[in-house]
Amino acid sequence: MREEVLEGGNASGPVVRVGDTVRKAWTAATPHIVAYVRAMRDGGVDAPEPLGRDAQGRQIIEFIPGALAMDAAPLSAAELGRVGDMVRWIHDVSARYVPAADAIWEPPLSAPAQELICHNDLAPWNLMLGDRWVFIDWDGASPSTRSWDLAFSAQTFALPDPTSDPERSADDLAAFVDGYGADEELRAVLPDMMRRRTQAMLDLLRSSAEAGREPWGTMYSTGHGAHWAAVLDYVTAHRGVWQRALA
Repeated sequence: MREEVLEGGNASGPVVRVGDTVRKAWTAATPHIVAYVRAMRDGGVDAPEPLGRDAQGRQIIEFIPGALAMDAAPLSAAELGRVGDMVRWIHDVSARYVPAADAIWEPPLSAPAQELICHNDLAPWNLMLGDRWVFIDWDGASPSTRSWDLAFSAQTFALPDPTSDPERSADDLAAFVDGYGADEELRAVLPDMMRRRTQAMLDLLRSSAEAGREPWGTMYSTGHGAHWAAVLDYVTAHRGVWQRALA
């Protein structure tokens, strides 16, 4: 059957479509990722079904039809709230999951603490929009915290463009966080956590470029570094706007 190279795959290597399946590299962490995704599906999260391993040793994963959120029209306030609710459901189901003591994880970034297993990249480039709205690419899942994971998701969905009017972005942020149902404590820490999470992303790209670590090094030099630097300035400069929107 013909293989079709899919866009994306920056951090996970080549990704191809074969019929109604996706094939990608199998790593030491994959068995533990598969166990986690199956538990999430059993808990009611709509995630791509793991379907085993092919003759080339690659993962076989259910193909999810649709368009990536990053390529679609900007999401409305109601749609941002829907995504926030999806993130909350993922976190709530994940909080009940107990991984194997010897589980191997391969996150690109270290988390500030370990409260639950998180996807770590719940962003527009990993959300498929179609008959189903489904987050894909769970390979970077690892122990993290709600606030760290939510900070990245909220920033990438609500504050993706550092040239946007911050008041408009703040409305989007409020819609997203309202959809998540964040409590007062989480709302209070989120503006600073977004800054810290954005700084961590920029640091990953910059240090990878210096060390020759791929694919992050190439990403840094081909525009991602400049983008995340601008986002960091934006998130930091308008912290007060975000605080008021989430109060």
